[in-house]
Amino acid sequence: MAYSEILLTPMRQDLTKYGVEETRTPQDVDAALQPGSGTVLVVVNSVCGCAAGKARPAVGMALAHAARPDRTVTVFAGGDVDATEHLRDEYLKEYPPSSPSMAVFQDGKPVFYLHRHEIERRQAPEIAQILTTVFDKFCAVKQ
Repeated sequence: MAYSEILLTPMRQDLTKYGVEETRTPQDVDAALQPGSGTVLVVVNSVCGCAAGKARPAVGMALAHAARPDRTVTVFAGGDVDATEHLRDEYLKEYPPSSPSMAVFQDGKPVFYLHRHEIERRQAPEIAQILTTVFDKFCAVKQ
């Protein structure tokens, strides 16, 4: 069962204001992670406090880095139920379900995963540093 959109809208905007694209259906997820899709950061958004105070701000900080993914997308656990389930079942089956969480994919294959327990114990700048280190490894510098 999904949360009310009235509740979720401001939390969605916490990411879309940074240019993060919503993938709200399984088809949207497949389109974002198809072979040849390049490097994609996927953020599993959540209503919890660590998403609000840590994960979402960290994404904004990390996306200001010179090396960035080709695309950044999000699904909302508890909002985009089918899309989130599809992401977990088809693309992240090696990892335990987690929200919030973040994964970097190259051509539809995960190369990095940050679980909720790794987000909860850190502050936003620390999470952003982890992401930028991953971006430096897997992403091109954007002009």
